[in-house]
Amino acid sequence: MTPVLEVRNLTKRFPEIVANDAVSFTLEAGEIHAFLGENGAGKSTLMNMLYGMYRPDEGEILLNGQVVHLKGANDAIRRGLGMVHQHFMLVPTLTVTENIILGNEVTRNGSLDLTQAGTAIAALARSYGLDIPVNALIQDLPVGVQQRVEIVKALYRGADILILDEPTAVLTPQEADDLFVVIRRLKEQGKSIIFISHKLREVLALADRISVLRRGKLVGSTTPNQATEATLAGMMVGRDVVLHINKTPATPGDVMLDVANLTVLDDRGSIAVNNVSFTVRTGEIVGIAGVQGNGQTELVEAITGLKIARSGSIRLHNESLAGRGTNAAIAAGMGHIPEDRHHHGLVLSYSVADNMVLSTYDLPPFSHNYIIDKTAIASQATTLVDSFDVRTPSIDALASTLSGGNQQKVVVARELARPLKLLVAAQPTRGLDVGSIEFIHTRIVAQRDSGSAVLLVSAELDEILSLADRILVMFHGQIIADIPSSDAQRNTIGLLMAGVTTPQEVPA
Repeated sequence: MTPVLEVRNLTKRFPEIVANDAVSFTLEAGEIHAFLGENGAGKSTLMNMLYGMYRPDEGEILLNGQVVHLKGANDAIRRGLGMVHQHFMLVPTLTVTENIILGNEVTRNGSLDLTQAGTAIAALARSYGLDIPVNALIQDLPVGVQQRVEIVKALYRGADILILDEPTAVLTPQEADDLFVVIRRLKEQGKSIIFISHKLREVLALADRISVLRRGKLVGSTTPNQATEATLAGMMVGRDVVLHINKTPATPGDVMLDVANLTVLDDRGSIAVNNVSFTVRTGEIVGIAGVQGNGQTELVEAITGLKIARSGSIRLHNESLAGRGTNAAIAAGMGHIPEDRHHHGLVLSYSVADNMVLSTYDLPPFSHNYIIDKTAIASQATTLVDSFDVRTPSIDALASTLSGGNQQKVVVARELARPLKLLVAAQPTRGLDVGSIEFIHTRIVAQRDSGSAVLLVSAELDEILSLADRILVMFHGQIIADIPSSDAQRNTIGLLMAGVTTPQEVPA
């Protein structure tokens, strides 16, 4: 039977790098074909060629046995390909209906007919079990629902092949589970799906076939019943990978961070953090578990000085920080790996070298008498690029040109390059591959072992269970449990994350 999609020796070169090197694969009708690879392995470049956004330098793309030369995304859409990007291509201020028909508008007597379009979209969404509010503004919808809008948009335009690029990177575990139900339903209805991910458990649970890219080359394909997380990780990285960090028991010392009766408002003026109190000691990792959107973001912003708390106190080694801003937090010895590296961790238009000193550019040896010492900055960047394995063409490359994993390594390198009393790590491995996750986890544990206090905030329960010495569970803006890691059970933590707190409801 002829594959719905066949790729033959597809190659794409950029200055100083071969992004894809003679990649070949097929996609069968009604198949979920997953692609794994480290950040920078060439997954997105390959998919952008399939979607017509890049033109290959060599090789062929065949749809239903016929060679095609895609001239752009619109050409790909006309030929039945749809793509849901990791960063959604939606206009926040428009409605669901307006976003879906954008560029493919329905008119009646020369006027835009939103009612007819909305009715058709709602019927299409229901036929695939996708519940979307067609008249709601995108900016008012949860991330998981926005992703459903992207999928319906592709289906509305006639997609028979769906490319999902890191579709769970911004989803909660519950939203990811809902997405898998949708993907399986699409498969049952004859759609063919390319699923790009870095999460091993996901592809083993979902895919019919798994292909692995490493440094631009396809290094192998397998099936879930022939693979394990360990073997897939080894194919991705080219070596054995430690999936679960082995660490010595914590030896907590003095209280380093003391948060007392903290209340923080969100951007709409509602209470996001409600009278929260906790401590973090030297030599321990305290993990905050919770479904994203339960106040973790606002808590971290208040602690790190990005947001002013409504009330309460924040003390770092007996120094009050509440309301004093980020400079005071940095000066007091706090490091911050932010959950959004693009907005709070990097200046994308700056070089790797300049990003390495964003927190300390005004201090010796990087400046003297208000004059920047570029030689010292370059020396620092060269050292950190080497020790943190940042894969970049040079220290002068713009941060925007790096893969997500290497951007994150720049942030981690900068924050850990100076003596820290407290490291606040918020979603430190979101969207990263197993190699980068292993590296960053090792560095976080090393920071603890050096005597720093570490506050880890993550929506990934596996990450919390692997790294934390003590687990706080956050629900609706409050800390509802404080559990030593030795007593932590996945099922119990999961129920607490859903707000189940009574002894009768929580199993022992």
